[in-house]
Amino acid sequence: MREVIRNIVRLLLFLFIEVYVLHSIPHLHRFISPSLYFIFLLWLPFSIRPRLLLWIAFFTGLIVDYFLQSPGLHASACLVLAFIRPFLITVLTPRDSTEFNYREPSPQSLLWAPYVIYITLLTFSYHTWLVFLEWLSFGSFGDFLIKTFASTAISLLLIIPIELLFPRQMRYRTNVGS
Repeated sequence: MREVIRNIVRLLLFLFIEVYVLHSIPHLHRFISPSLYFIFLLWLPFSIRPRLLLWIAFFTGLIVDYFLQSPGLHASACLVLAFIRPFLITVLTPRDSTEFNYREPSPQSLLWAPYVIYITLLTFSYHTWLVFLEWLSFGSFGDFLIKTFASTAISLLLIIPIELLFPRQMRYRTNVGS
């Protein structure tokens, strides 16, 4: 139960930062639109079922769409992220389950190199899909590429310091129900 409350608090905190801080600051450039709220989806436990992950991602995106008045763009991008996440976790986690017994993705559980790959690929896929949906309405292909890479880079520049400044206490999975 504590884990559910902790994840709800994380979601509310990241939504607040996204809506009232990141979306309210004046744009530095037309190609830069950083996002941070989807880190909530990256930090969900390993053991979450894919179907539940998709529902959580959908409702998280809908909440952001409601506040930012975007018609389903963020919900769609969160679904893409939630669809790719289980595959990446399977690829990046160690095969031997005796060595790996953490509850959620972090630099401590995956180690830094796989964790950076994990957040980079998911951030890139999120921004690629989001910018692609925006690009269908207007823009050139060059603008699409620049905005995708710039938004991904800025988001990563926000995520990595958060990991360094606010390390999460890692809990081990055990056979005992808790």
